[in-house]
Amino acid sequence: MGNKPNRTRICLRRISCILPSVLIMLLLIPSVLKSQQLGSALITYQESITTDEEDRTLVLPSFIYADAITDEVYVIDGKGRIIIFSPELFPLITLGKRNGIEAPQGLTVDGQGYLYVVQAVSKSNPKSRISVYNACLKWERDIYLEKFEGSGTFTPYRIAIDKRGNMYVAASHFSGVLYADTSGRIIDIISPEEDGNKVKLNNVFINKSGRIYVVSEDQSRIYVYDENRKFIYKFGEKGGSTGKLSRPKAVGVDDRTGRSYVVDYMRHTVASYDKDGKYLFEFGGLGWSEGWFQHPVNLAIDSKGRIFVADLFNQRVQVFNSW
Repeated sequence: MGNKPNRTRICLRRISCILPSVLIMLLLIPSVLKSQQLGSALITYQESITTDEEDRTLVLPSFIYADAITDEVYVIDGKGRIIIFSPELFPLITLGKRNGIEAPQGLTVDGQGYLYVVQAVSKSNPKSRISVYNACLKWERDIYLEKFEGSGTFTPYRIAIDKRGNMYVAASHFSGVLYADTSGRIIDIISPEEDGNKVKLNNVFINKSGRIYVVSEDQSRIYVYDENRKFIYKFGEKGGSTGKLSRPKAVGVDDRTGRSYVVDYMRHTVASYDKDGKYLFEFGGLGWSEGWFQHPVNLAIDSKGRIFVADLFNQRVQVFNSW
């Protein structure tokens, strides 16, 4: 896997591929931060992302990813676009149909700066796939996940890549998360059980230390595994009140503090847990002003501890500072 200096060179090369020099200079201008105290003193509202590099409005943002090495931020919205932002949240470029992006569902970036995009079935491609782009955002190949038990009902939805360069791929409500190499060969399947039945899963995340977090919206629970896919613990409890989860959609981890954050679609909140899965606090609630959500569907946390929440029906990505 690449080290940080290599990724820095990759990042600069990527920018040189897509931006004129005058815009590169603009990246050095710090953004103006707004601060609004929320219910927990540990979380403050910073700002919202609402437009791309051409000032076009985000439409139903459904996915957010923060590169842990470069702190670039990737947003997928309802128009089938991927918008990439600098660490200062300056919009860099939008990937769309001209780049082969047709039906993006989720994405991740590996240690070499390669972008892996999960794509659903589209008019031009009858099969769901994982499209791979190099550090200059040029398409290189597609990966198809086939020939395993249940492959007929498996539709890739979310993806994470471990330190070995292998993929973890979750479908929407499939009983297991696939572990595969980048040729598409299935190595293993993570399949947690409750009461003797395999649990349907909808998301997967890997933190800096290599721990694997898989999300079950059906069970309102997060299952945690070590880097060798051995079960460690689970957390989350179904319910509609404080401290419980109704429809968890995604999980992220602040590697500075070890706290986990879970976005809850139906309760319009983000819940926080300590490194052992003990509930700590939540923030948000149904609303339209800063710090409130209307059916949030995804979140990401960067190396600075900033929390990005895809606030679906408010048509924005909200950014929070955590302490």
